[in-house]
Amino acid sequence: MPGIDESRLFYPLNIAVLTVSDTRTLETDSSGGLLADRLTQAGHHLADRAIVADSIAAIQEKIRGWIADPAVDIVISTGGTGFAPRDVTPEAVTPLLTRVMDGFSVVFHQASMTTIGVSTLQSRAFAGQAGDTFIFCVPGSTGACRDAWDLVLGLEFDSRYRPCSIAGQLPRLRDVCA
Repeated sequence: MPGIDESRLFYPLNIAVLTVSDTRTLETDSSGGLLADRLTQAGHHLADRAIVADSIAAIQEKIRGWIADPAVDIVISTGGTGFAPRDVTPEAVTPLLTRVMDGFSVVFHQASMTTIGVSTLQSRAFAGQAGDTFIFCVPGSTGACRDAWDLVLGLEFDSRYRPCSIAGQLPRLRDVCA
């Protein structure tokens, strides 16, 4: 049966949080703040946190830096995944990916259906891998970030989750999470 196996060790992941927004600041960024709070409360390390404009070049520049940084295991971006003209996160991140994690979008939308119903169709949430770094892109609303963390990512990032978690796919944890 899937779930957390309390008899196993917890291994913290190094997670960077990126907010894509033309208007938010660190003080007004409730979505990025929620993700940063949730991940540290779960025992993970906040590797970095940044806000960039809704610009393909700005998004790619920040994420490329984190992909190149061996101290970053996971990137979670929030914002820019809708259908407004300035929403370009998928267009910015997809070319950086070496593999797409199709299942994340499916599971995120299933979880979102329980909280916002068919409005989840207006999200282009997605995930993938770039080198050894996993990137998860979720909508910019605080509610969507709460759904993403509480219903999907919090479990997926916990090395004790069975039958497996994303932790076992990270080079530094492959031996301990197999």
